[in-house]
Amino acid sequence: MPFNSFVNLTSTIMKNILMPALWLVVLLLFPLTSIAQGTVVQNGKSVQIERWIATQFGKGKTPPFSFEYGSVPSKEILRRCQHSLTRLPSKEENQLRYVVTYTDSQTGLKVECEVTGWTDFDAVEWVLRFANTSNNTTPAISSVQTADITFRHPAGSPTLYYAEGSDANRADFAPRKKTLQVGDTLRMVPRGGRSSDGAFPFFNLQTSPSEGVMVAIGWTGTWQSTITAIDNQKLQLKAGLKHLDAGLLPGEQIRTASVCLLFWQGEDRMTGHNRFRRFMLAHHSRQIDGKPVYYPMFGGFNWGDPAPCNEYTCMTTEYAIALVQRTKLFGLKPESFWLDAGWYTEAADYALGKNWYNTAGNWIPDPERFPNGFRPISDYIHEKADATFMVWFEPERVYKGSLWERKHPEWMLNAGGDNRLFNLGNPEACKWMSKTIGDFLEESGIDHYRQDFNIAPEGIWLANDTEGRRGITEVKYIMGLYDYWDYLLTRFPRLLIDNCASGGRRIDYETMLRSAPMWRTDYNYGEPVGYQCHTYGLEFYLPQHATGSYHVNPFDSRSSLGSAVVFNWKLTQQGEAFTDMQHTMQEFQEVRPYFYEDFYPLSGTSDLTGDDIWLAYQLHRPADGSGYIVAFRRAGCEDKTYEVRLHGLDPLVTYQLYDKDKDDVKEYTGRQLSKGLTLTLDQPRSSLLLKYIRISPK
Repeated sequence: MPFNSFVNLTSTIMKNILMPALWLVVLLLFPLTSIAQGTVVQNGKSVQIERWIATQFGKGKTPPFSFEYGSVPSKEILRRCQHSLTRLPSKEENQLRYVVTYTDSQTGLKVECEVTGWTDFDAVEWVLRFANTSNNTTPAISSVQTADITFRHPAGSPTLYYAEGSDANRADFAPRKKTLQVGDTLRMVPRGGRSSDGAFPFFNLQTSPSEGVMVAIGWTGTWQSTITAIDNQKLQLKAGLKHLDAGLLPGEQIRTASVCLLFWQGEDRMTGHNRFRRFMLAHHSRQIDGKPVYYPMFGGFNWGDPAPCNEYTCMTTEYAIALVQRTKLFGLKPESFWLDAGWYTEAADYALGKNWYNTAGNWIPDPERFPNGFRPISDYIHEKADATFMVWFEPERVYKGSLWERKHPEWMLNAGGDNRLFNLGNPEACKWMSKTIGDFLEESGIDHYRQDFNIAPEGIWLANDTEGRRGITEVKYIMGLYDYWDYLLTRFPRLLIDNCASGGRRIDYETMLRSAPMWRTDYNYGEPVGYQCHTYGLEFYLPQHATGSYHVNPFDSRSSLGSAVVFNWKLTQQGEAFTDMQHTMQEFQEVRPYFYEDFYPLSGTSDLTGDDIWLAYQLHRPADGSGYIVAFRRAGCEDKTYEVRLHGLDPLVTYQLYDKDKDDVKEYTGRQLSKGLTLTLDQPRSSLLLKYIRISPK
């Protein structure tokens, strides 16, 4: 397990004085604490993370996972298993890869754990796989905990920092804090089978004031996690699947959740949050040309036409091209154009009660509105606007009577009601959908793929399990979902996937590897206070996410700032000046790079949803010492001033602070800004955008 803080000596001392034998003694004496940030380097490799893996997964060791096999605890089963630990070739710099195998000759069960470590971040992840190599069904595999691990910490009460999941309200992703007293247990589990529906699979276990571990769970279904304070020096983490209780058929193989731990040590817990954000960008996000992706600045196609139009059911080829032309006329330059739901056949048959929702499964462009498909639109966007094209799909939810249900009823999972679930757990069905959607993207010239999921699948999965196979439908389904997305990303090396599930209800460690939520919540569209809260909460963990922007006044538009944005301006009616739209786009482009840097909350972690408060946060770029302060005085707030303390600054350096609204410049030392800066807004419902740059020592 990780090291105690007292072994966090400098790299030079460790390298030149302590011998490898002493390393083993340290690991044996202090196996249960968090890794220090300052890693020990030997021959260009991090000794700590490499030793941690070897110690945890070595022969004769109880690994940091658990399960039951025929109701027998895994620690007993694994004792009789043949063990192997194999080093795999690294796929990237600073990476260590291993596969650990446990083979039970009595029943033919093979347990395989793929372990990956990153020496530049003191991070490690692993994922469990089970295979039946025999000719008989295995005993039931149940209570699978991909992480079952105990941390030792200095005497005292550890603190858990976590977040709410998505629930389409102001408190989506709201930061939460729980001090764990001896005997306390906090259990987290999402609702309905979507991984961030009501719970969030990212959190920070702070085991002392200066160290802790960031935890991320990768399972796009029903995961569960418990954190228990065993005594005043031990903390137990369990994370795994909620439902699996199934024997494996001959030759059958499954995978379960992945878990990532990032060990940190620093001034405060934001050290861990910011290291994790940077780790996600460097090693666990969509990469193109070897670099983390900048998700686009989107322009919408005039969402919200008159009733009975809904979503984009009144869109046509000519109208789409005209809106692109109008965007150019106004000097607006979105990087991508966003076409959402309602473009497919029957969605505009209003007389028959049809709409975008009850025609899912008809994935053919409406021939009356798009007689030549999407190619004329995508060609125009590419050639005339120098932009990309994104289109909405929801292929997993298939509505009763739709084309896909009529064509392949054998691939539909049903538990009553009008919605079916396309069975991605069926390999033949998964391959068919992969090729069908892939061909459509290619033929249509679509650059970015938006996948929605407006159904809670848990009940359907459970209803389709058979006797002795509880949870297996979900497991196979999630495996198929990953195969589907991986197929698209392999076939289209520059493809971006926008992950939406009724707005941000499928955010987890696995989906963030392949996608990002460009519409992070279905909370009241355009309501700025909620958007401020959502940005604040998500930024603790993830730098890549976005929301909509509907108005150009600074209070509203700055509420939607992020690493990406969706501008939903109505270009066919009065109300907003296009010169203000131009300014808003320019401001977004200036601030956007800083969302890929460090984040510091300046308003704490209490309830931030009220209309009578200030909310502020800081974006800081360590490389050049520059950053932004974004602050809001809400409509019901009576206080004209608000004091904040900035982070990450050199106390001996002078900084210039620019007010982007007043063209005002002031100078402060880093020490002054760290001790307190008074923000002032004379009017309620107003905002501040302050940029600071490092100029010289004072």
